[in-house]
Amino acid sequence: MCPVFVAWGRFPVFDVGFGYGLDASLILVVFHTYDFTRFISSFYFKRYASLSKMQKIEWNNRGMSTVHAVFITFMSSYLVFFSGLFSDQQDGPVTFRSSSLSNFTLGVSVGYFITDLAMILWLYPSLGGMEYVVHHILSLISVMYAMLSEEGQLYAYMSLISEATTPGINLRWFLDVAGMKRSKAYLFNGVAMFVTWLVARIILFMYLFYQIFLHYDQIKQMETFGYLLVSVAPTVLFVMNLMWFSKILRGLKKTLAKRH
Repeated sequence: MCPVFVAWGRFPVFDVGFGYGLDASLILVVFHTYDFTRFISSFYFKRYASLSKMQKIEWNNRGMSTVHAVFITFMSSYLVFFSGLFSDQQDGPVTFRSSSLSNFTLGVSVGYFITDLAMILWLYPSLGGMEYVVHHILSLISVMYAMLSEEGQLYAYMSLISEATTPGINLRWFLDVAGMKRSKAYLFNGVAMFVTWLVARIILFMYLFYQIFLHYDQIKQMETFGYLLVSVAPTVLFVMNLMWFSKILRGLKKTLAKRH
Protein backbone atom coordinates (compact mmCIF):
# COMPACT_ATOMS: atom_id res chain seq x y z
CA MET A 1 0.00 0.00 0.00
CA CYS A 2 1.29 3.43 -0.94
CA PRO A 3 2.27 5.85 1.88
CA VAL A 4 -0.38 8.33 0.76
CA PHE A 5 -2.90 6.30 2.76
CA VAL A 6 -1.18 7.31 5.98
CA ALA A 7 -2.99 10.63 5.84
CA TRP A 8 -6.37 8.90 6.18
CA GLY A 9 -5.50 7.90 9.72
CA ARG A 10 -7.31 10.34 12.01
CA PHE A 11 -8.20 7.94 14.82
CA PRO A 12 -7.75 9.52 18.27
CA VAL A 13 -4.86 7.47 19.63
CA PHE A 14 -3.34 10.70 20.88
CA ASP A 15 -4.30 14.31 20.42
CA VAL A 16 -1.57 16.83 19.65
CA GLY A 17 -3.70 19.84 20.50
CA PHE A 18 -4.61 21.26 17.12
CA GLY A 19 -7.80 19.33 16.51
CA TYR A 20 -6.17 16.38 14.69
CA GLY A 21 -5.89 12.92 16.14
CA LEU A 22 -2.92 10.98 14.79
CA ASP A 23 -3.06 7.20 14.79
CA ALA A 24 0.53 6.18 15.37
CA SER A 25 -0.16 2.64 14.19
CA LEU A 26 -1.07 3.88 10.70
CA ILE A 27 2.46 5.20 10.22
CA LEU A 28 3.39 1.55 9.74
CA VAL A 29 1.32 1.57 6.55
CA VAL A 30 4.21 3.44 4.92
CA PHE A 31 6.24 0.27 5.21
CA HIS A 32 3.91 -1.40 2.72
CA THR A 33 5.61 0.69 0.03
CA TYR A 34 8.91 -0.62 1.34
CA ASP A 35 7.58 -4.20 1.14
CA PHE A 36 6.10 -3.58 -2.30
CA THR A 37 9.49 -2.39 -3.56
CA ARG A 38 11.08 -5.57 -2.20
CA PHE A 39 8.41 -7.72 -3.86
CA ILE A 40 8.74 -6.05 -7.28
CA SER A 41 12.54 -5.98 -7.16
CA SER A 42 12.84 -9.67 -6.34
CA PHE A 43 10.85 -10.52 -9.48
CA TYR A 44 12.04 -7.98 -12.04
CA PHE A 45 15.66 -7.13 -11.09
CA LYS A 46 18.09 -10.03 -11.27
CA ARG A 47 20.76 -7.98 -9.50
CA TYR A 48 18.57 -7.63 -6.40
CA ALA A 49 19.05 -11.22 -5.21
CA SER A 50 22.85 -10.79 -5.11
CA LEU A 51 22.75 -7.64 -2.96
CA SER A 52 23.87 -7.69 0.64
CA LYS A 53 21.28 -7.42 3.40
CA MET A 54 22.07 -3.75 3.98
CA GLN A 55 21.97 -2.99 0.26
CA LYS A 56 18.52 -4.58 0.02
CA ILE A 57 17.30 -2.46 2.92
CA GLU A 58 18.60 0.69 1.28
CA TRP A 59 17.19 -0.37 -2.11
CA ASN A 60 13.73 -0.79 -0.60
CA ASN A 61 14.04 2.42 1.41
CA ARG A 62 14.90 4.38 -1.71
CA GLY A 63 11.92 2.87 -3.51
CA MET A 64 9.72 4.12 -0.68
CA SER A 65 11.23 7.61 -0.81
CA THR A 66 10.81 7.75 -4.60
CA VAL A 67 7.07 7.03 -4.33
CA HIS A 68 6.71 9.83 -1.78
CA ALA A 69 8.84 12.22 -3.83
CA VAL A 70 6.81 11.76 -7.02
CA PHE A 71 3.51 12.20 -5.18
CA ILE A 72 4.52 15.21 -3.08
CA THR A 73 6.26 17.02 -5.96
CA PHE A 74 3.15 16.73 -8.13
CA MET A 75 0.75 17.76 -5.38
CA SER A 76 2.94 20.59 -4.08
CA SER A 77 3.39 22.05 -7.56
CA TYR A 78 -0.35 21.87 -8.17
CA LEU A 79 -1.28 23.50 -4.86
CA VAL A 80 1.30 26.29 -5.13
CA PHE A 81 1.06 27.22 -8.81
CA PHE A 82 -2.24 25.93 -10.24
CA SER A 83 -4.91 25.44 -7.57
CA GLY A 84 -5.44 29.13 -6.78
CA LEU A 85 -5.37 28.38 -3.05
CA PHE A 86 -2.44 30.74 -2.47
CA SER A 87 -3.25 33.24 -5.20
CA ASP A 88 -2.98 36.94 -4.36
CA GLN A 89 -6.46 37.33 -5.83
CA GLN A 90 -7.93 35.37 -2.92
CA ASP A 91 -9.20 37.22 0.13
CA GLY A 92 -7.40 37.02 3.45
CA PRO A 93 -3.74 36.51 4.40
CA VAL A 94 -1.93 33.86 2.39
CA THR A 95 -0.36 32.56 5.60
CA PHE A 96 -3.66 31.23 6.96
CA ARG A 97 -4.98 29.44 3.89
CA SER A 98 -5.57 25.69 3.77
CA SER A 99 -7.98 23.11 2.40
CA SER A 100 -8.90 19.50 3.03
CA LEU A 101 -6.67 18.53 0.09
CA SER A 102 -3.71 20.55 1.35
CA ASN A 103 -4.05 19.07 4.85
CA PHE A 104 -4.31 15.55 3.43
CA THR A 105 -1.23 16.04 1.28
CA LEU A 106 0.82 17.33 4.22
CA GLY A 107 -0.34 14.29 6.18
CA VAL A 108 1.28 12.10 3.54
CA SER A 109 4.64 13.76 4.14
CA VAL A 110 4.27 13.59 7.91
CA GLY A 111 3.80 9.83 7.64
CA TYR A 112 6.77 9.50 5.31
CA PHE A 113 9.20 11.66 7.29
CA ILE A 114 8.38 9.91 10.58
CA THR A 115 8.92 6.49 9.01
CA ASP A 116 12.07 7.38 7.11
CA LEU A 117 13.58 9.20 10.09
CA ALA A 118 12.93 6.17 12.27
CA MET A 119 14.73 3.94 9.76
CA ILE A 120 17.66 6.34 9.48
CA LEU A 121 18.08 6.48 13.26
CA TRP A 122 17.62 2.73 13.70
CA LEU A 123 20.25 1.89 11.07
CA TYR A 124 22.44 4.97 11.62
CA PRO A 125 24.62 5.82 9.76
CA SER A 126 23.97 3.25 7.01
CA LEU A 127 21.05 5.16 5.43
CA GLY A 128 22.48 8.64 5.96
CA GLY A 129 24.62 10.74 8.26
CA MET A 130 23.78 13.59 10.60
CA GLU A 131 22.87 15.92 7.74
CA TYR A 132 19.99 13.59 6.83
CA VAL A 133 18.83 13.50 10.45
CA VAL A 134 18.82 17.31 10.67
CA HIS A 135 17.04 17.62 7.32
CA HIS A 136 14.32 15.13 8.25
CA ILE A 137 13.72 16.52 11.75
CA LEU A 138 13.45 20.09 10.46
CA SER A 139 11.22 19.02 7.57
CA LEU A 140 9.00 16.91 9.84
CA ILE A 141 8.51 19.72 12.37
CA SER A 142 7.73 22.26 9.64
CA VAL A 143 5.32 20.04 7.73
CA MET A 144 3.54 18.78 10.84
CA TYR A 145 3.10 22.31 12.18
CA ALA A 146 1.72 23.52 8.85
CA MET A 147 -0.75 20.63 8.77
CA LEU A 148 -1.94 20.84 12.36
CA SER A 149 -2.06 24.63 12.74
CA GLU A 150 -3.04 25.32 9.10
CA GLU A 151 -0.54 28.19 9.09
CA GLY A 152 2.20 28.86 6.56
CA GLN A 153 1.27 26.01 4.25
CA LEU A 154 2.45 27.93 1.20
CA TYR A 155 6.04 27.92 2.46
CA ALA A 156 5.86 24.26 3.49
CA TYR A 157 4.73 23.30 0.01
CA MET A 158 7.34 25.42 -1.73
CA SER A 159 9.98 23.63 0.34
CA LEU A 160 8.46 20.22 -0.43
CA ILE A 161 8.79 20.81 -4.18
CA SER A 162 12.50 20.25 -3.58
CA GLU A 163 11.64 16.54 -3.28
CA ALA A 164 11.69 16.61 -7.10
CA THR A 165 15.41 15.91 -6.81
CA THR A 166 14.92 12.66 -4.87
CA PRO A 167 14.08 10.28 -7.78
CA GLY A 168 17.26 11.30 -9.59
CA ILE A 169 19.38 10.80 -6.49
CA ASN A 170 17.86 7.39 -5.89
CA LEU A 171 18.27 6.40 -9.54
CA ARG A 172 21.96 7.26 -9.34
CA TRP A 173 22.35 4.89 -6.38
CA PHE A 174 20.43 2.16 -8.23
CA LEU A 175 22.65 2.55 -11.30
CA ASP A 176 25.77 2.42 -9.14
CA VAL A 177 24.66 -0.75 -7.36
CA ALA A 178 23.70 -2.30 -10.71
CA GLY A 179 27.27 -1.73 -11.95
CA MET A 180 26.33 0.90 -14.53
CA LYS A 181 28.64 3.76 -13.49
CA ARG A 182 30.20 3.82 -16.96
CA SER A 183 26.90 3.84 -18.83
CA LYS A 184 25.35 6.77 -20.67
CA ALA A 185 22.38 6.53 -18.33
CA TYR A 186 24.67 7.29 -15.39
CA LEU A 187 26.05 10.35 -17.18
CA PHE A 188 22.61 11.63 -18.17
CA ASN A 189 21.45 11.06 -14.61
CA GLY A 190 24.28 13.25 -13.30
CA VAL A 191 23.34 16.09 -15.65
CA ALA A 192 19.65 15.74 -14.74
CA MET A 193 20.51 15.82 -11.03
CA PHE A 194 22.46 19.05 -11.53
CA VAL A 195 19.60 20.73 -13.40
CA THR A 196 16.79 19.61 -11.08
CA TRP A 197 18.79 20.53 -7.99
CA LEU A 198 19.56 23.98 -9.41
CA VAL A 199 15.89 24.61 -10.19
CA ALA A 200 14.13 22.93 -7.24
CA ARG A 201 16.57 23.58 -4.40
CA ILE A 202 18.37 26.78 -5.39
CA ILE A 203 16.25 28.94 -7.71
CA LEU A 204 12.93 27.92 -6.15
CA PHE A 205 14.24 28.65 -2.65
CA MET A 206 15.22 32.13 -3.81
CA TYR A 207 11.63 32.56 -4.98
CA LEU A 208 10.51 31.25 -1.58
CA PHE A 209 12.57 33.92 0.17
CA TYR A 210 10.99 36.52 -2.12
CA GLN A 211 7.52 35.29 -1.11
CA ILE A 212 8.49 35.51 2.57
CA PHE A 213 9.66 39.08 2.04
CA LEU A 214 6.51 39.92 0.07
CA HIS A 215 4.15 38.63 2.78
CA TYR A 216 6.27 39.40 5.83
CA ASP A 217 3.54 41.52 7.45
CA GLN A 218 1.21 38.51 7.24
CA ILE A 219 3.87 36.14 8.56
CA LYS A 220 4.25 38.32 11.67
CA GLN A 221 0.59 37.56 12.45
CA MET A 222 1.35 33.85 12.80
CA GLU A 223 1.91 32.13 16.15
CA THR A 224 5.42 32.66 17.50
CA PHE A 225 6.54 29.10 16.77
CA GLY A 226 5.21 29.27 13.22
CA TYR A 227 6.86 32.65 12.69
CA LEU A 228 10.20 31.21 13.82
CA LEU A 229 9.80 28.17 11.57
CA VAL A 230 9.14 30.30 8.49
CA SER A 231 12.06 32.56 9.40
CA VAL A 232 14.62 29.86 10.22
CA ALA A 233 13.75 26.54 8.53
CA PRO A 234 14.02 27.64 4.86
CA THR A 235 17.37 29.33 5.58
CA VAL A 236 18.85 26.22 7.20
CA LEU A 237 17.57 24.00 4.39
CA PHE A 238 18.91 26.40 1.76
CA VAL A 239 22.39 26.33 3.31
CA MET A 240 22.27 22.51 3.28
CA ASN A 241 21.08 22.59 -0.32
CA LEU A 242 24.06 24.75 -1.29
CA MET A 243 26.47 22.36 0.41
CA TRP A 244 24.97 19.34 -1.37
CA PHE A 245 24.86 21.25 -4.65
CA SER A 246 28.59 21.92 -4.46
CA LYS A 247 29.16 18.16 -4.07
CA ILE A 248 26.93 17.42 -7.06
CA LEU A 249 28.81 19.99 -9.13
CA ARG A 250 32.18 18.51 -8.19
CA GLY A 251 30.92 15.01 -8.97
CA LEU A 252 29.58 16.09 -12.35
CA LYS A 253 32.84 17.79 -13.25
CA LYS A 254 34.75 14.65 -12.29
CA THR A 255 32.47 12.43 -14.36
CA LEU A 256 32.68 14.69 -17.41
CA ALA A 257 36.47 14.88 -17.09
CA LYS A 258 36.71 11.09 -17.11
CA ARG A 259 34.44 10.90 -20.16
CA HIS A 260 36.56 13.44 -21.98
